[in-house]
Amino acid sequence: MANTSTPDIVYTKVDEAPELASASLLPIIQRFASAAGISVGTKDISLAGRILATFPENLTEEQRIPDDLAELGELVKTPEANVIKLPNISASVPQLVAAIEELQSKGYAIPDYPETPSTDEEMAVRARYDTIKGSAVNPVLREGNSDRRAAAAVKKFAQNNPHRMGEWKADSKTRVAAMPGNDFFSNEKSATLDKAATAKIVLETADGEIVLKDGVSYPAGTVVDATFMSAAALDAFLADEIEKTKAEGVLFSLHMKATMMKVSDPIIFGHAVKAWLAPVFEAHGAKLAELGVNPNQGLGALLDKVKDEPEIMAAIDAVTAERPPMYMVDSDRGITNLHVPSDVIIDASMPALIRAGGKGWGPDGNEGDAVCVIPDNSYAPVYDEAIKFFKANGALNPATAGTVQNLGLMAQKAEEYGSHPTTFEISQAGTVKMILDDGTVLHSHEVKAGDIWRSASARKAPIEDWVNLAIERQKATGYRAIFWLDADRAHDAELIEYVKPILEAKGVTDKFEIMAPREATRASLETITKGENTIAITGNVLRDYLTDLFPILELATSAKMLSIVKLMNGGGLFETGAGGSAPKHVQQLHAENHLRWDSLGEFCALGESFKFLADAKNNPRARVLGEAVEEATQGILDHGRSPSRKVGEPDNRDSHYWFARYWAEALAAQSDDAALAEEFAPVAKALAENEAAIVAELAAPQGKPADTGGYYTADEAKLAAVMRPSATLNGIIG
Repeated sequence: MANTSTPDIVYTKVDEAPELASASLLPIIQRFASAAGISVGTKDISLAGRILATFPENLTEEQRIPDDLAELGELVKTPEANVIKLPNISASVPQLVAAIEELQSKGYAIPDYPETPSTDEEMAVRARYDTIKGSAVNPVLREGNSDRRAAAAVKKFAQNNPHRMGEWKADSKTRVAAMPGNDFFSNEKSATLDKAATAKIVLETADGEIVLKDGVSYPAGTVVDATFMSAAALDAFLADEIEKTKAEGVLFSLHMKATMMKVSDPIIFGHAVKAWLAPVFEAHGAKLAELGVNPNQGLGALLDKVKDEPEIMAAIDAVTAERPPMYMVDSDRGITNLHVPSDVIIDASMPALIRAGGKGWGPDGNEGDAVCVIPDNSYAPVYDEAIKFFKANGALNPATAGTVQNLGLMAQKAEEYGSHPTTFEISQAGTVKMILDDGTVLHSHEVKAGDIWRSASARKAPIEDWVNLAIERQKATGYRAIFWLDADRAHDAELIEYVKPILEAKGVTDKFEIMAPREATRASLETITKGENTIAITGNVLRDYLTDLFPILELATSAKMLSIVKLMNGGGLFETGAGGSAPKHVQQLHAENHLRWDSLGEFCALGESFKFLADAKNNPRARVLGEAVEEATQGILDHGRSPSRKVGEPDNRDSHYWFARYWAEALAAQSDDAALAEEFAPVAKALAENEAAIVAELAAPQGKPADTGGYYTADEAKLAAVMRPSATLNGIIG
């Protein structure tokens, strides 16, 4: 991507609530930035945009769009990169299919998603769509490691205005259930390559060798892992937990990551659906197969396919009556935990349950204790230990709690378990081997049909960068710093062999601790309960989980986090928080024209982006803008200008008005740049004098349905009309 065509700041076009909010906020950002000669452009990484970019030959010339994700993937490898990344959809199959159908309804002649491909052409289409599924964006853009923490103003506000926490009781029946063995954790093998190598992955069977993947290249120093989960052990565990849950009289719930772990976790999810409806599959398996039922897509898709089969529906009702009550996504609409794989995402669902005192919603619309099924033991102990801690000590007090910051290893697809293209559902019994180009068998596992085998890796340069970032952050803060690494886990043991020598060489061994995730969870909770702070230094998946768990307990949300990715080649990527609740926000906007999405994460990222630009391009005006953004963000918090959840009260659009006003006032009041002060003084004056008119115009549409012209592909004119309803504000901003 030529530098001449690259804006100073790239603001990503995404999906759902963050993209709705962008229609209101981005014009404000562009207007203010332009006053300092700073260009803010967009690149489309939305699910719909990625689909269209994947099938250009199916589109008319007017419909074709560039592959913005690929362009950004190149940009983030350069020192010029300055990207503000909003949360995008990590698509499950149901979401992907829904987006395809919406695009087709709008005249885009893209192919259907072949759920069961039978021809070479269908398999080729399926392969192209599979590159879009799951966490397809983040591995491309994250050419650096993660520094994620609560901004000082956000943390201070949360302490001064503590959110409601559910009550934890010592006799709570809520617990975490994980497999007793034969899972990914117990079967993991890991090795660090002493030289560059190319590997192939094969399945050796009684009938011969099947090549699962060939030509997987690794530079020297790469940590390469391989593991598998036994399907038989998984099924036995699920059946046992369903019966235990019934005996305990609590809710049954499954917590997975069927978006990021786009291969492994949907399969595990499908096993849970089959276990729940085991008698139905035993009695009607042939008919279900004939109807095209794929349990990996969830109970909702299954019910849709069998709705005209009274015998099967009756069998499902009979089984459901015998099962324990199910944890619900939406009790009023009958949407269960097992309906849609992407509805219950572990990093959002478990913190919400823990914050609520271990309670989940049941089918009767009441809260109840729950068994939280997390089959694999790699990170289940984190949630298990948190629950045990709160049972013993009571809920965390946000008014006095310290904070857990996170430094996460994620650069260059580090630890991309599940979303990595080296995950396979085994077709027949045999031995899976990773064989290097010199003939060395790096890893080997005896497997059976249906087992889930997977591999991931972490390269030397990102690992070393991660450790050095941790050293910098600990030095800057003085906080307790813990590497969340388990010496008894194969992968973590290899990472520890990198960590210890670097700490010793830098003379900072005494500043860091190394603990397994369970012990680190307890240590971190003990630390923040005392009002002190700690840094969690973790791998990629655990980074994803912890940067929801602790913010949701500390701040009530993870959407307000400051997330900085220091790109390894000198650029900056600024992430704006989590989007797990975004679908519910869209539903409310469409029904009531009220958007409760909080753009505080965007405000925090914007300020950091401007300050980074100031340093990278020696642009003092960018620093003035960035510092004024921080003042505006503080004003939003101090004056309670964040969106309300209730229709008829101020929402996201009101928050943007106040952000623009506070930003303009800060620029008008500063003395570092007289020209900016002069330009924004009349803007600030106009925003203040027209407050009543603007607030009234923003409130007028609320309470009535809103039409944005689509869920995955909004109509730009309709979206602008919905998200910019104040003619007065628009006139001032332009």
